[in-house]
This record gives sequence, C-alpha cells and structure tokens, in this order.
Amino acid sequence: MSPSRVRPEIARVVITGEGVYREEVTDTTPPTMPVGSAADTYDTIIVGAGLAGLSAARRLHQAGQNVVVLEASDGIGGRVRTDVVDGFRLDRGFQVLLTAYPEVQSQLDLRSLDVRSFDPGALVWIDREGYPLGDPFRDRSTLLDTVRSPALPLLDKLRVLRLRLKLGRGDARRLMGGPEQTTADRLRSLGFSSVAIERFFEPLFVGIQLDPELGTSSRMFDIIFRSLSEGASGVPSLGMGRISAQLGEGIPAAAIRLNTAAQDVAAGRVLTDGGTLTADNVIVATDGPVAARLTGIDDPGSLPVSCLWFAADIPPTTSRAIILDGASSGPVRNVAIMSNVAPSYAPAGRHLIAAACPGDVSSGLVTTATTQLQQWFGDSVPGWELLRVDRIAHGQPVQAPPLGARKRTKLSDGLWVCGDHRDTGSIQGAMFSGRRTAEAVLGLPRSVTG
Repeated sequence: MSPSRVRPEIARVVITGEGVYREEVTDTTPPTMPVGSAADTYDTIIVGAGLAGLSAARRLHQAGQNVVVLEASDGIGGRVRTDVVDGFRLDRGFQVLLTAYPEVQSQLDLRSLDVRSFDPGALVWIDREGYPLGDPFRDRSTLLDTVRSPALPLLDKLRVLRLRLKLGRGDARRLMGGPEQTTADRLRSLGFSSVAIERFFEPLFVGIQLDPELGTSSRMFDIIFRSLSEGASGVPSLGMGRISAQLGEGIPAAAIRLNTAAQDVAAGRVLTDGGTLTADNVIVATDGPVAARLTGIDDPGSLPVSCLWFAADIPPTTSRAIILDGASSGPVRNVAIMSNVAPSYAPAGRHLIAAACPGDVSSGLVTTATTQLQQWFGDSVPGWELLRVDRIAHGQPVQAPPLGARKRTKLSDGLWVCGDHRDTGSIQGAMFSGRRTAEAVLGLPRSVTG
C-alpha cells in the first residue's frame, strides 16, 4: 500500500464501554443533539442514548413523562452513528439494517430513512474469483448462476432451501423457544458440509454475530436467518446514524444531555460530574459492561470487531452483494463496496470499501488485512486510501446458549436496566428492550413482540 495514499493506523475510532475515543479524525458529523438544560425534577432519568435508551425515552415522552437522557459521549446513537470524513460516510464499524425486524418496522420510518439494499445472497470470494450465491425467491434472475455456482455443493444449496422453508413457517417468536445449541452444532446437525460452513455460513454469520467460533445460540442463528430471508439488508442512504437521529427526533432536544457520564446510580438517583439528579425512576440503558459496573448485574461479556474503511477511484467489483471470505484467508471475513449500494456514502467519482474483521485482532491488522485484500483483488489495492480504522471493544454481548432472552429489567423499585444484553444482541433487541422497559415503567401490560 502506497505510503502517500495511506493515513497512519492511529487514524481510528476506538469504541469501548466507557465511550468513543477519536484519534486523527477531524472531519466528523457534529453532535446530533445539543446539550440539554437541567430541570428540577424528572419522572425518569435514562442513562445512555443508544438505541435502547432512545427507544425508552421516546416511548415515555409519548406517554407524557418528563424525561432526561444522560449520554457520556458527544452524540446520540451509541455504536449506531455515522461520521463524515473527507466527504465519505463512515459508520461506527460495518453495520446493516435488517428491515424484517419487528421493532424496525414499528418504530422507524423506513421510507424516510431511504434504505439502500444489498443484493440478496452473497458473493463468495475464493482466491481471486467471486462466486455468486443469490436468492432466487426474491430475484429469479439469479437462479441459474446460483445453481451453477461452485461455491457450494448442490446438496448444500438444497439444504439451504429446506432450512429457509422450515424457519419461515409460523410466528417468528416460536424460534426463541425451540431446541438450542451453538450455531456451529446447529449447522452440523442440519447436515451442512464443512465446505458450506467454511465458505458461506461461517464468514456470513461471523460477520453478523461477531463470533469467530460460531458459539452463539442457535436461536439467534434461526432468527437472523429468517430475517435475512424475509426482508432487505441495507443501510440508510445517509448512514446508519440516521436510525439514531430518527429515534431522537421523537424526544425534545432539551431532554438530552450530552457529555454527561453517570458516575453512580441508585433507585431514583444518578450521580454525574455536574451533581446528582433525582427522579421517580432510573433506567440504565448502556451497553452490558457499563451496566454491570453501574448496577451490579452480571457482565454479559464482549465480542469485539474492527473495520477498515478504504477510499478508491475504481471499485474492485460492481457487485451490490456482501463479499464473503470463502477461503479463511485472513482477518477480513466480509467486504462491502458501500458506494455500490448507497452512492451517497462517497463523494462523486470515489468509492467506499468496508472490510470487517470480527474478533480480537492484533495490532498488525492493517498490514495483514491489506495483504489479504491484495490477494483477493490484485494490484489495485495498494492504491486505496485508508480513511479510518474502527476498533470496537464491545460490538455485541456474548450470546452463547442458554440464550436467556427477555431478562428482567426491573432491578428494584425505581431502578431499571435495558439494552441488547437484556434481550438479543441486535438492533431489534436494543430497540425492543428499550420499549418494553419503558412500558413496564408505565405499568402497561407486558410487551409480546420482539
């Protein structure tokens, strides 16, 4: 990679449970919400302005409560934020929105988000060749190429078809009560060959579940596989941060206080650097590790992920599908040409490439990943410009079996906790957890969707 086109590896965003730390990134999206002003009393204080906290705050505000949201960082959204760097839209790590999620459909205005969809299926990259695996159910034109693709044996393609039909029957909620094992064991029990697991399921679901060992609960696998089959996978045209911004639009600007970290919480009370706030109820809506520190709940564990963002004059492929590492050739498990899917992610005449690296990756990530990508795409890679490296210490909570979704949210009278670690590690889980916790605070009947 040409030194003249590459920024130093410290040009990165580090996301931990304590907040977001930027180094050498100066052109970023300004805070979505201004710092709000304090009020004398509140009905509910919410700690954390990620998707769970925003969903809870919006629901409580709709019910007429006086709510304040305390956010330690300089903007709302938690991990679901987008920065603008040299005209490129960089999400906090490679993320996609699954439109089949029930909370996405009920809480978000998808038309306003202008979701740009990836092509169904995937492009499996082996050596220097990409082999398509389409979804003929949604695009019949991919049928012949998918049948002929050497990426998977024919019997495995038939097993994928059978699994899709099986998981698509009935109410999706039943999948959370089905038999449970690890994702790896589930795939083997379904008869998939090692070739199918290594070339397709492993890079696809490692990218989604951030779990290189595929030790995540098979219930999560079933839910995600069904969601991938039923709806689109895409990104809002202006970045994933638009999801957070849209949720935030349902909350008064003065109710969100940025750069305000909670030092200690108790029933009806939150201590910050600026003093103590009181309310009838406190909801801790941070990620799992921070919630564990503040409330004493069990730490759910963390699955880390990194993402390298590259700018290029010419894309390595015109495909709108997610590219999977079908040969386990390095730390990059999937690649997306974001500008092929959403041209607004890049300035005119330029292209944006995301290379996702799930797991705990060593400090030599840039060198190892770019060497791998050069093996894939050839001599064009040294001309790419490295825009940023995202290192996310807590990408998702660990979700090994038994999954234990729908964990309790009420810790005591006046103290609550919500987040994807209380339901499922996903956008769906975070939004649902926030809403169901808010409705429990309001004394409404137990939520049944999600």
